[in-house]
Amino acid sequence: MAEQSADRVASLGERGERLLGAAARGLLGSPLLGDALGRTLAARSKAAQAQEAAIGLLGVPSAGDVERLARRVRSLSERLGGVEDSLARIESALRRQADQADSRTAHLERQLAALTRAVEDLDAARSDEPLSVSRDQETLRTSA
Repeated sequence: MAEQSADRVASLGERGERLLGAAARGLLGSPLLGDALGRTLAARSKAAQAQEAAIGLLGVPSAGDVERLARRVRSLSERLGGVEDSLARIESALRRQADQADSRTAHLERQLAALTRAVEDLDAARSDEPLSVSRDQETLRTSA
């Protein structure tokens, strides 16, 4: 009994598929339906054009305009991200160079301080001794 019921269901399903397929072929082959679909699609296109024109007259951006603007903003955002990355690398390089310059300056200042002390020590040692004049300078005559 269960087999007969399953056979009937399968038979009805196959028959329904055949009838549905035949009806679809009949409708698709119908010139009346083809003309109606063509007119419907043409009307839809004209309505979309009229809508775009009306929106344009009102000064309201269309969905396409908004999408183009969104793509442009994303593109600019990506480019700005690249610029920020480049600036970060430049800033890092400048910091390293500034640190190196500070280190060199500190080294030069230490050397200058050491030289200044050496000159001061020499000057102090020289001022403690009486000035000696060489013999050649003692006999040097100048014309008046």
